[in-house]
Amino acid sequence: MTIRVDWRSSASLTGTVLKWLAVPLAVPLVLAVFDGDDIVPFAVAIAFTVAIGMGLERLSDDRELYQREAFLMVALTWFGVAAIGTIPFALVGIGAPSASAFAGGVGGPVNAWFESTSGLTTTGATVMSGWDFENQSRAILLWRQLIQWLGGLGILIVAISLLSNLMVGGAQLMETESQTRNVNKLTPEIASTARLIWGLYVGLTLAAVATFYVLHLLGFAPNMDLFNAVSHAMTSVATAGFSPEPLSIGAFTPAVQWAVIPFMILGATNFVLLYYLVQGDLSRPFNSEELRFYLGVIALFAAIVSAILALDSEINMGLEPTIRHGLFNVVSLVTTTGYASMDFNVWSAGAKHVLFLCMFIGGMAGSTTCSIKTLRWLVILKGLYRNLFVSIHPRAVRPVRLGESIVDEDTINDIFAYVMLAIIIFFLLTVFVVVDAARASTAVTEFEALGASASIFLNIGPAFGMAGPMDNYAGFPVTTRFVMVIMMWVGRIEIIPVLVLLLPAYWRS
Repeated sequence: MTIRVDWRSSASLTGTVLKWLAVPLAVPLVLAVFDGDDIVPFAVAIAFTVAIGMGLERLSDDRELYQREAFLMVALTWFGVAAIGTIPFALVGIGAPSASAFAGGVGGPVNAWFESTSGLTTTGATVMSGWDFENQSRAILLWRQLIQWLGGLGILIVAISLLSNLMVGGAQLMETESQTRNVNKLTPEIASTARLIWGLYVGLTLAAVATFYVLHLLGFAPNMDLFNAVSHAMTSVATAGFSPEPLSIGAFTPAVQWAVIPFMILGATNFVLLYYLVQGDLSRPFNSEELRFYLGVIALFAAIVSAILALDSEINMGLEPTIRHGLFNVVSLVTTTGYASMDFNVWSAGAKHVLFLCMFIGGMAGSTTCSIKTLRWLVILKGLYRNLFVSIHPRAVRPVRLGESIVDEDTINDIFAYVMLAIIIFFLLTVFVVVDAARASTAVTEFEALGASASIFLNIGPAFGMAGPMDNYAGFPVTTRFVMVIMMWVGRIEIIPVLVLLLPAYWRS
């Protein structure tokens, strides 16, 4: 068989990414040295990623990236970075007493791989319990946060600079909504665009650090020290959800919970629009139909959840906590951040089912968020309305519009197909979770399986029951956790770059 894909070029570029992964790995290494903790997990990871990266770089001198090679590079990069990120989690506790660190907590390579992949894909699902958090070094906890921050930045660059024209309903929709002729080139070259995104991302993260730490200095957040401020800033902006605290944002004061909400919303906002906002151009964000839809969905679902909580006689929190917890957890799940301000497992079935629906929404296209995304839902709703209108007026010609621009029919069909495919995969994963739990004699209810499957595949993080916000995924069978790792990877890069690799035509034609 003759392979028509220049896989060497894809692997070479992946090697460059892996080589430079040594730089972020050096950050927790320095913290481990400062704290007097074990540096071996990070030193080994740095040695591996540099060696493998440089080895892959030698496969090709061709740095040109075409469509097929781009698909392969994206899949390889996400897989490779997650694999390297596994090393610190897997090596913590080696040679230490059996009751310390991950030697007694995460328990095995699958769990370490789960934690790393969950971090990189900004899922935020964890296999760590409260005991594990208390016994981890700050270096390991920082690596959990840092790998999520890298994942949020990575998907931004992939979505806007490199692959917006390869994703389903990608470039044409993003250009329409941001009123930009070419989202791939806000500046003349991809490298310049990447630097632009990097600047916005870092700036937003630093603003979050300052906000959280100022609350601590003013006495409004006693346990929000600098380490926590940096950690939560990274995962708020990345809409990721890992926290060094086992109680997530519920470990902090109401002031912190209110402060986190806008950063989750901004992280899930189209960074093209944020760019124009920073430039002082208010017209594009103001005219963005998706932005209005996105904020409207958050407001609607937050109002519904808060109303359900207010009417629940078993939960009597008062007006402000009811609004705060309702808004916070809706924002967290819509933006796929996965933080929690309290254990919503104790809420009524109605409130939990609304939160379940929130998992399928997602933030805006061109953001750090996961799930289906509001832009696709907006086109679907407009398409359905158009179809109903035409059924009444058969001779009418009614195109689907976003603002003043017409969405072409191929894009609309692609979006319908993508959403249907995502729902089918979600249901298949749910069936697998239920069947595998029965095989392993693990008690998993149907709703727990539905919530966990949606949370994993759509990269949300917490779900319900045994996968709830104050619990973890360690209770699922090891085979289920292995499949969940694959599903986090597939869901994060939006299915298509993985599925096309399975087609013989991709390699031969």
